[in-house]
Amino acid sequence: MSQSKGVALITGSAQGIGRAIAIRLAQDGFDVALNDLPAKNTVLEDLAAELQRGGESGGSYQPRTCVVACDVTKEDEVKSMIDTTVNVLGSLNVMVANAGGGLRTDILTETVETWESNMQLNATSTFLCYKYAAVQMVKQGSGGRIVGASTMVGKQATPSLLSYSASKFAIRGLTQAAALQLGRHRITVNSYAPGIIETPLIAAARAKFVEQGVKVNYFQERTEASAVGYTGQPEDVASIVSYLASKEAHFITGKLSIQYMPNVN
Repeated sequence: MSQSKGVALITGSAQGIGRAIAIRLAQDGFDVALNDLPAKNTVLEDLAAELQRGGESGGSYQPRTCVVACDVTKEDEVKSMIDTTVNVLGSLNVMVANAGGGLRTDILTETVETWESNMQLNATSTFLCYKYAAVQMVKQGSGGRIVGASTMVGKQATPSLLSYSASKFAIRGLTQAAALQLGRHRITVNSYAPGIIETPLIAAARAKFVEQGVKVNYFQERTEASAVGYTGQPEDVASIVSYLASKEAHFITGKLSIQYMPNVN
């Protein structure tokens, strides 16, 4: 049996991009800790079992796994998530703070409640994952990789996603500041910021836009305006994370990997 490359913890791994990242890192030879909300615990358990059988990973390595369901906006639960990962799998070498989401708002419709909700879900959760992963990695003394999830609107805002854009902009600053502090500990900190990726969340958003009377070609316009001209798949983001988690990426830190999409509002 191949030797493990280390332990990777992926938040929001029950579906979409997080699931694809978990599968890819298992293919790469990492043991994986799977996180999402407690309501998705059964889905995580099924994925863990599939990875252990080598089915989803599609590779020769059959990873050790553990399920660490929790709400990553809550500090005590994030601390417990990381402690459990280390207790079960032995260490933490890669932290992928993927969990997030957002509500459609603009400057005229935004409320304090939706603003705080989006900031908690995206910026606060990422901060907590970065912080407590960093504490563990510094303690271990063997370096590490921290990767967060921004988005194209965390690079260039869109008015219809006001607080979501702001929360993803915050992840850029968080990533750069953490990278500057943690580099001397051989810990790199990067984030990915893709354009539209075909996930269940995007499918749900399409349906919601139709319900609200938003023009049906909303996503198509943005896809056609992108650099590549087509919608990405979760596996495309997973391949970026795979490289950022590798030994070869030791000299890359504080960066935002993005598929550029111009403003078409």
